[in-house]
Amino acid sequence: MVKRVSLWNAGCPVARALDVIGDWWSLLIIRDAFDGACRFGEFQTGLGIGKGVLASRLRDLVKRGIFVTAPASDGTAYREYVLTTKGQELFPVIVALRQWGEGHLFAANEERSHLVDRQDGEKIARLEVRSADGRSLAWDDTEVRHAPDAKCQPSA
Repeated sequence: MVKRVSLWNAGCPVARALDVIGDWWSLLIIRDAFDGACRFGEFQTGLGIGKGVLASRLRDLVKRGIFVTAPASDGTAYREYVLTTKGQELFPVIVALRQWGEGHLFAANEERSHLVDRQDGEKIARLEVRSADGRSLAWDDTEVRHAPDAKCQPSA
């Protein structure tokens, strides 16, 4: 097995974010939390993930401040995984991945789930990147301005 290189000290915010949530199990766990899962068994059943892998990912997500554990809301002896504010702020990331997948990975008539507004049941609008003054921006309307010593390279 290849040793995972830490991106935690990279000067790039994308690299640091991937160090925390960059494997698919972590993102799927977070997705399921947004869908209402909060107990170990719910995550395991919903994802079909092995207990060891799930325990490892949840432990890391708690350590990284994405989840906290809390007593079960029904008063049982179980613990629940609750998204922190930091975890809740990943919602646009999950929506962006969902919308990209819908647009590029499904046939036009292929069945799939849809994210809808609870208030009216309508599909949500596509996410857009906007300027400070509200203009819609494409990738080529932006540029990264690096800090003098920042590099987007993994640390050894």
